Amino acid sequence: MSYLKTMLAVFFVLIGSNVFTQTKRLDVPYVPTDQVVVDAMLDLAGIKAGDVHFDLGCGDGRIVISAAKRGAAEATGIDLDPERIKEANANAVKAGVADKVTFIEGDLFDFDFSKADVLTLYLLSSVNLKLRPKILEELKPGTRVVSHAFGMGDWKPEKEVNVGGTTIYLWTVPERGKK
Repeated sequence: MSYLKTMLAVFFVLIGSNVFTQTKRLDVPYVPTDQVVVDAMLDLAGIKAGDVHFDLGCGDGRIVISAAKRGAAEATGIDLDPERIKEANANAVKAGVADKVTFIEGDLFDFDFSKADVLTLYLLSSVNLKLRPKILEELKPGTRVVSHAFGMGDWKPEKEVNVGGTTIYLWTVPERGKK
């Protein structure tokens, strides 16, 4: 085989293996939230029957499932990881709320969650900071935002609660032009 053919063969093998082994880069590692923290997050948010709830980076769906059990009119989780979405749907079936929840595989930065009454997050500070402008611009004033463990930079929370060594934060989206 000529040198050129050998190099082309190596090139196509490298390109092919790269294309077939690429996966989506996850910005946040999956760490399940203890149920006691889930309950505290939803308590802090004051979630009630009729609320529209979105959980960004929903993982296995436990926060969304708990919101649905509390009567949220809509409970939706968004996650980039297809395995977590599969797991979340299976957990919803086990919990008997599959008809009351929606799990979407997708990028939370591209997703429209503007009709939320309650937004829950368990992301990283760096992701929260990137997300903050979208939250402040797109969510209606009065929307409650609860984050597990990570803040929002200089947007100070209204309330912080410690649950079993974990801090959870609450903000309410202000009128436009205020922070």
